[in-house]
Amino acid sequence: MSSKQLGYEAIETASVDELRDLQFNRLKTTLINAYNNSPVYTKKFDDHGVHPDDLTCLEDLSKFPFTTKADMRDNYPFGMFALPMEKIVRVHASSGTTGKPTVVGYSQNDIDTWANVVARSIYAAGGRPKDKVHVAYGYGLFTGGFGAHYGAERLGCTVIPMGGGQTEKQVQLLQDFDPDIIMVTPSYMLNIADEIIRQGIDPEKMALRTGIFGAEPWTEGMRTDLQARMSMDAVDIYGLSEMMGPGVAQECIETMDGPTIWEDHFYPEIINPVTGEVVADGEEGELVFTSLTKEAMPMIRYRTRDLTRLLPGSARTMRRMDKITGRSDDMLIIRGVNVFPTQIETQILAIQGLTPHYQIEVGKKGNMDTIKVQVELAPEAVNENYDELVRKLNHKIKTFIGISCAIELKQPHELPRSEGKAQRVIDNRK
Repeated sequence: MSSKQLGYEAIETASVDELRDLQFNRLKTTLINAYNNSPVYTKKFDDHGVHPDDLTCLEDLSKFPFTTKADMRDNYPFGMFALPMEKIVRVHASSGTTGKPTVVGYSQNDIDTWANVVARSIYAAGGRPKDKVHVAYGYGLFTGGFGAHYGAERLGCTVIPMGGGQTEKQVQLLQDFDPDIIMVTPSYMLNIADEIIRQGIDPEKMALRTGIFGAEPWTEGMRTDLQARMSMDAVDIYGLSEMMGPGVAQECIETMDGPTIWEDHFYPEIINPVTGEVVADGEEGELVFTSLTKEAMPMIRYRTRDLTRLLPGSARTMRRMDKITGRSDDMLIIRGVNVFPTQIETQILAIQGLTPHYQIEVGKKGNMDTIKVQVELAPEAVNENYDELVRKLNHKIKTFIGISCAIELKQPHELPRSEGKAQRVIDNRK
């Protein structure tokens, strides 16, 4: 999408048959590029006994091997690239909190594609070229800041490249520059909202009408809370650095029913996370993506570890993904019960007087797992009956999740604040 092109791109509302034909042709090209130009994929395909010629329909993709974070770390830093370094114009990388960072490379065409899909995403979220966009994602090796920035510029918006942190200054600029849209993690938006309220600012008097939130799982309860507190729409953007960055999928403002996957660039599958078998649309499992247009670093059947399901298109022809219920590598097993932080968040947000600021601490006492949920009181609840709030939350977690836990109520602003992705879990068993 150029800055002069408004409205939907034709492929967004093309027929399913037209979309599938485009996907097949692009997938074939991608497999050939990976096999011919990436030694990693040459070996993976040969070891798996498959060749790009084996793709005769989209369903044949299931014959090809998965790619995982381990592949990227084993070939750190540039071993996954399918282009020589002189044609790589930029690199990004994950934070590497669980090992070596995963490094991704981009050709100039890749950068242009990325800007286009983020521009498309902002438009789908209701953004228009006249808008000012406040970017509070981190800049640097993390893909969030630059992805949002270049996409907003491509759409023709005015970009305010604030980055993460300096919460008081964030609020000052939101007042002084009066942007229409903010792009940030939902957990950091909570901190910004707290500061706005602390300063006595009326959100209804701000121009801010839309928050485009991503980079971490968040619940419908969080959406409701942010929309109520900030008098704005809160929509979900999905992405991951291994695929491109933000802009792999975007929730459309007219339906707000889960992110639409930009299927002309990213082909989705849902698999059983244990067996690796592809499951039907509508069934929950692990999300797997294959890039369809990336040159520098094609990704074949990348296991995201995100748990969701594919849903029919609504605002666009392309399929939607349900809200991420969690990540398979974020799942806690507590006394034999599978627990995701978002499940606990949902129960917290169902109780008036508690806030979305929480932390889960897991430990062991002898051979028994222990879990403690620390959650902040809302300012208006500091004089409430604490025992009753603890009882309510304990009851909800026991009833809806199936575990007993200790509840520790914290005073407002007592828990540490995130300026990016929130650390929800401290697992002392590791």
